[in-house]
Amino acid sequence: MNASTGLTGKKIIIGLSGSIAAYKSAFLVRLFIQAGAQVRVLMTPGATRFITPLTLSTLSKHEVWTDVLNENGWNNHVELGMWGDAFIIAPATANTLAKLASGQSDNVLVATYLSARCPVFVAPAMDVDMWYHTTTQRNIRQLIADGVEIIPAEQGELASGLIGMGRMAEPPHIFEHLRVFFRQNGPLLGKKALVTAGPTFEPIDPVRFIGNHSSGKMGIAIADALAQAGAATTLILGPSKLAPSHPNIQVVRVRTAQEMYEAAKAIHAQQDICILAAAVADYAPASPSNQKIKKTGDTLSLELHKTVDIASSLGAEKKPGQIHIGFALETENETAHALEKLKKKKFDFIVLNSLNDAGAGFNYDTNKVRFLFPDNKALDFELKSKQAVAADIVQQLVHLVQK
Repeated sequence: MNASTGLTGKKIIIGLSGSIAAYKSAFLVRLFIQAGAQVRVLMTPGATRFITPLTLSTLSKHEVWTDVLNENGWNNHVELGMWGDAFIIAPATANTLAKLASGQSDNVLVATYLSARCPVFVAPAMDVDMWYHTTTQRNIRQLIADGVEIIPAEQGELASGLIGMGRMAEPPHIFEHLRVFFRQNGPLLGKKALVTAGPTFEPIDPVRFIGNHSSGKMGIAIADALAQAGAATTLILGPSKLAPSHPNIQVVRVRTAQEMYEAAKAIHAQQDICILAAAVADYAPASPSNQKIKKTGDTLSLELHKTVDIASSLGAEKKPGQIHIGFALETENETAHALEKLKKKKFDFIVLNSLNDAGAGFNYDTNKVRFLFPDNKALDFELKSKQAVAADIVQQLVHLVQK
């Protein structure tokens, strides 16, 4: 096992916070030890109520820290933060996410996080309503903007008895995430990439919305291809039942155009590559109702206002060396409209597809595209799978990066 994982000799810090999922971390420690890694464990006081430090000390073969101070003196969290090759916080409760996001250093786990010079990975664990709460999602977006990698929570039975999102990723999934991280390579290694994908839903009232038929398949395929090429990839995904397959993709779930813009803007400055593949609603109800609108007449008038133009807004902030790639889904005068977007939104190239082409567009597993460039050059492709289209986009991107 040691020879194949790439984790032999790696220095792994594992931090636990107070969740019932803390018992799983014993298995996580064991997986890393079996892979030949060195492991040090930190626990918040709350975590010690779910699993004993003695258990984790026995598995890791080292003292477990539960406080900055102990009976022997001061635990040097600064030194430990400098020691690690990776810091994994699993489980990370909603409370711990809030403390990490705000820098509230009142326990040894957060103190070490603030001292860490290594990559930090967080595996959230909480009940479904806590997971979806605006505050929790805002804290997650802040941590991603700060460079933390979120190992996505999983769907399943929760401690409350409810079924939904919020389960801590299983130890083998966390282990695989780190294994891939330490072994990753490819032409985009060291690059950071942002991808937007899927539709946006603009609320009319609590049960109705304005949206479109986008599934997110194309953007998700691009995110997978970027991660496979070695890029540290963040996928900002609108309402979609789909998810990327690559374990090292940061997924930020959003619903509206404004939420997608805010999530993208928060990390845009740190990105080398931005691929804007989402089908963002152009208009949204000006005054969505807080209550379900009753059917009281034969007609219903809605006042709509323009949503934020994410591509144009990020294009205005584009830095030298950043690469922006856009999409144009058209039904008429396709090339002319796509070239107009290319120039207006400062894309390095734009991917044009037409609803007039059989097998292209929303919800299909295939796409037929044309790449258009600022120098009026174009590349045309046959109908192929969206995964193959994503590979073509990444190949073209690599040419731009290597110029």
